[in-house]
Amino acid sequence: MNRLNREKQAQMVAALVEGNSINSTVRMTRVSKVTILKLIRDLGNACANYQDRTFRNLKCKRIQCDEIWQFCYCKEKNIPAKLKGKFGYGDVWTWVAIEADTKLVPAFMIGNRDGQSAIMFIDDLKSRLANRVQLTTDGLKVYLEAVEGAFGADIDYAQLIKIYGATQEETRYSPAECIGCESKIVQGKPDIKYVSTSYVERQNLTMRMSMRRFTRLTNGFSKKVENHAYAVAIHYMHYNFCRIHKTLRVTPAMEAGITDHVWTIKEMLDRVGL
Repeated sequence: MNRLNREKQAQMVAALVEGNSINSTVRMTRVSKVTILKLIRDLGNACANYQDRTFRNLKCKRIQCDEIWQFCYCKEKNIPAKLKGKFGYGDVWTWVAIEADTKLVPAFMIGNRDGQSAIMFIDDLKSRLANRVQLTTDGLKVYLEAVEGAFGADIDYAQLIKIYGATQEETRYSPAECIGCESKIVQGKPDIKYVSTSYVERQNLTMRMSMRRFTRLTNGFSKKVENHAYAVAIHYMHYNFCRIHKTLRVTPAMEAGITDHVWTIKEMLDRVGL
């Protein structure tokens, strides 16, 4: 069986992490769609496993969490009756945690926007931390039980609750106007000046710009939730280890002390054992 050389694999990954669709990557690299999908599957698994092993005992200080919406297969309102209620068809949410100082993303998860997913996500985040942290989330109520169950009293936790005005744009393509924010202390003694979700919300934009399947109003959405999860794992592997943050001037992994240099995509492929 023929195997692509490392240079061609790196070319394919570079195209994908810069926001190109699978079909455009086919045209750019002249590699078949089947081969690209297989690379996404194999590399996505490897990237997820590598980050799961590596992001342990992290000395984070300030964590922000959020959820970003996308859909798989079709939009929620168009799901066939026989597929309704099955995960991976319709609304799918990506849960993300970012460290405000280093911009490292230590935890991410694909799931529903419900209490069970919140518990799984926060439990996973807690397992990666070495010390007490200050945590900020939005006002989603399912975080309350999840954070209490995972951290108990060993956390400084606050919610940033945004107040939106009802506008015509809310029903179209723009969000409603934010007319105010309320900082609510939930647990411990969080420093009120650091109660913010700005970094994780900016990370949501990075996701939509860097993964074609997250771009709104296109047909580039994920058809299978498995491929959706693989693409997210590849994105965060590249983001954490290969992409220089404009403010930090190093990668998040370097700022967090996990590595001492910027990885190339070829090195990333070697490190994960692909």
